[in-house]
Order: sequence, then structure tokens, then C-alpha cells
Amino acid sequence: MIRLGLTGSMATGKSTVAAMFAKRDIPIYDADKAVHDLYEGEAVPVVGAHFPDAIMDGKIDRKALSKLVLGDKEKLAQLEALVHPLVHQKMHEFLAQNQRSGETLVILEIPLLFETGKDYPLDKIAVTFCADEIQKQRALAREGMTEEKFEAIKARQMPQSEKKQRADFLIDTGLSPVETQQVVDDVIKTCRQLVND
Repeated sequence: MIRLGLTGSMATGKSTVAAMFAKRDIPIYDADKAVHDLYEGEAVPVVGAHFPDAIMDGKIDRKALSKLVLGDKEKLAQLEALVHPLVHQKMHEFLAQNQRSGETLVILEIPLLFETGKDYPLDKIAVTFCADEIQKQRALAREGMTEEKFEAIKARQMPQSEKKQRADFLIDTGLSPVETQQVVDDVIKTCRQLVND
């Protein structure tokens, strides 16, 4: 089974590309969704013990938590140390389940794959990218996004150029959806050939 990591900078089309893989019935582990689920369940007591102001109605309020850690490296590192082990556990459960069911390819969608410095059990890495102006335009179209917030997030992420150098596959989301789907289909085909070789 090929474990393909899917990553890319903010607003470079990761979710769109993940949906294209899903359309081809490829199982996807979404690290952000895993965090979201954990913030409504298992992570609440763990995070709440350190960041009590982030708990609202028995769940972790992402906006409140973001305000507490944004721009504070120590607090951010503390939060990541609490949440990452839980996220990793979910990922390993996903991998084991798909290995048992005989899947040949799975996607691990990990937005901060390179930034976390964590070791992930990946065979290959696909990176989504687009022109800087397209990225900025997409990001600023998001609810609650400001130019200042965009620049702060971008500053914490590895530059697109560096991510591209570390990729086994590049997926340009500045193309038309049909062309991007074609690139995704080529990636699927190549990965499946690796399993059969």
C-alpha cells in the first residue's frame, strides 16, 4: 500500500485536490478534520487543562484557542505537543484499517507536513501549489481572513518553492479543474504502478 502525503501552503487547493482523489475512491485521512473531531471529544480535557479559556460548551473553541496561541511560539509549541500525539494515533488507526481492507493507495492530507518536523510514515509526497497572487486572492476570500492574518500564517509556513523541491509529485491548482483532475489521475496511476512493480 502506497501512503501518499498531500500537503501545500494555505489556499493552494489541498482540499480541492483531496476531493479529486476522493472522487476516485481513494481513502483520505484529513489531519485538519482529525483535529476538528478531537477538539469536540478526546482533546477537550487535555487542552482544557492548559488552555481553560479555550473551552466553550464542553468543546474547544478554535477561534478562542487561536487568539491564545497566535504569535506566541511557546504556547503554540505547548499546544502542538498536546494535540499531535492524538492526531498521530488517529492516523495510525486509519492506516491499519486500510491495510487490512487491501487498499493499494491512501492519502494522508497533512497541511503542515514539513513545518511540524514530525516523522510521518509516507512513501511519497504530493504538493499542491499555485501562483502567489492566486494564493493571496483565495486566502483573502475566506471568512475572517485579513491581509495581516494571511501574512502571519504565510510567515510561519515553508515557502512554496521549498515545498516543491521536496515533492515527488507537483499538483498545479492554477490550472482548470479538468486539467488538475488529469494530474491527480496521473499521480494515482503512477502510485498504483509502484505497488505492482
